[in-house]
Amino acid sequence: MTKRTKEILDRLDREYGTEYRCYLNHDNAWQLLIAVILSAQCTDARVNIVTADLFQKYDTLEKFAAADLKELEQDIHSTGFYHNKAKNIIACARRLITEYGGEVPRELSELLTLAGVGRKTANVIRGNVYDDPSIVVDTHVKRISNRLGFTKEEDPVKIEFDLMKVLPKDHWILYNIQIITLGRNICTARSPKCSHCFLQDLCKAKDKTC
Repeated sequence: MTKRTKEILDRLDREYGTEYRCYLNHDNAWQLLIAVILSAQCTDARVNIVTADLFQKYDTLEKFAAADLKELEQDIHSTGFYHNKAKNIIACARRLITEYGGEVPRELSELLTLAGVGRKTANVIRGNVYDDPSIVVDTHVKRISNRLGFTKEEDPVKIEFDLMKVLPKDHWILYNIQIITLGRNICTARSPKCSHCFLQDLCKAKDKTC
């Protein structure tokens, strides 16, 4: 790890702390999995509003597996892309029951066999449920990692592997949590507040404002 990378991580730790936290409300692993599927192209805040009622109506994995497709589409309509999400949630629930005894698997290769689950979703599960070091590349991590010069890639998988080379394992999960906060409050997609950023002097973004 370079001196510059260590300084960036030290500042993130000081500013945002080192506590692991998940922004999606859930009581167990399968609820988190469904919440992450719903979060595609949708804010965590909106997902939490939807799942507050959803997880009361479908309070077991079996109820999701047996759900009526059209009814579930209406239940999750406000999260967007509800046709695919509803179909994937039902298929995912059924596979969890038939193949894994209702348990969410730990291994990346097994998680990726579930409907609606890509590397991002799988890594959220591995990091938050099993505490396995994993890097989640969402829109904030993609944007800010480029601005910090940790990667020049646009593809999330390539960014993930670049970050695995740059960041120590003990910060893989934490980096995502901290960068989400930075991305929401300071390093926004539009009009980033560079003058308020505690990483400004270390940032490599060409469009940063002093």
